[in-house]
Amino acid sequence: MSLVSKIKEIEDEMARTQKNKATSYHLGLLKAKLAKFKRELIMGPSKGGASGPGEGFDVTKTGDARVGLIGFPSVGKSTLLSKLTETASEVASYEFTTLTCIPGVINYKGSRIQLLDLPGIIEGAKDGKGRGRQVIAVGRTCNLILVVLDAMKPMVHKKIIESELEGFGIRLNRKKPNIYFKKKDKGGINFTHTVAPTHLDVDTVKAILGEYKIHNADVCLRCNATADDLIDVIEGNRVYIPALYVLNKIDAITIEELDLLDKIPHYVPISAHLEWNLDELLERIWQYLSLTRIYTKPKGQIPDYNAPIVIRGGDAATVEVFCNRIHKALAKQMKYALVWGSSVNPIYFYTNTHIKHAYIRWRFREMRCLLK
Repeated sequence: MSLVSKIKEIEDEMARTQKNKATSYHLGLLKAKLAKFKRELIMGPSKGGASGPGEGFDVTKTGDARVGLIGFPSVGKSTLLSKLTETASEVASYEFTTLTCIPGVINYKGSRIQLLDLPGIIEGAKDGKGRGRQVIAVGRTCNLILVVLDAMKPMVHKKIIESELEGFGIRLNRKKPNIYFKKKDKGGINFTHTVAPTHLDVDTVKAILGEYKIHNADVCLRCNATADDLIDVIEGNRVYIPALYVLNKIDAITIEELDLLDKIPHYVPISAHLEWNLDELLERIWQYLSLTRIYTKPKGQIPDYNAPIVIRGGDAATVEVFCNRIHKALAKQMKYALVWGSSVNPIYFYTNTHIKHAYIRWRFREMRCLLK
């Protein structure tokens, strides 16, 4: 029996099984087996026979962040790339116009954001249909995914794309579960929690670990995690990427239909052909990437507003991250940073200190910042 058949059989059994406390143990085992088979399907054979990424899919990562366009064929991805960047991507009325990965660059607020126009995917892409694995594999390297949807097509396409990305280990708009997991040589399974779990118990945890042939480990739940969350932590190859649902071709629907679609979370309505609402899309991309601009300030001069240094992380950005953007040796040589502004007194910060939009002047081992 092939891996695809085994996966289909487990998915059918999960669909037939009622979800309640009595079946949580059995469902946990099925989910663990399903995750193992999907991993084998994605990774392919361990020795030889594995196909390469294909022409045009190996794109060098440039700029301050990478954004990928993923969606079904003929939803307007190439048109959107042409409108947002200076890159010309072939546009036609037939499907599968784009057969390779076409990169472009968005210049916005002093940053350079790489935008990738990926070929359209179809249902079953995670299983290799339509070069789907190569498309989704590029999506794993992105800092933000734009799921492009056609406003005239059924919204079930959104669920299909989410399912395809989920099957390839991509978690959209989710944070990594706060679970401590560590294998050990002896001592059995030590299961603890700081939050009262409602989805997992000791038996279910042991059953899931047993499926991976893990019989000695420490597991601590620091959130109300599910069996899927625990499996993701054990697998260790999941990526958590923010996503925006770009609803294209809104010029072809009515206001009433648009009001109904407005209930979709994380969505931006646009018309790429007529260039409607592209400004809001760019602003949302900026927000979801959590980019921070930092302006260098020479001593005795005004800040240089022409070439900011852009770092990712938003509130999690640190002075150390900024130093590494200039040179990796700078953070080790620097002693402290001095931050001042109109609403704060001068404060000394070290390299692990958080910093928002700021002007920065540095000389020798000293760095001075002025909050914007």
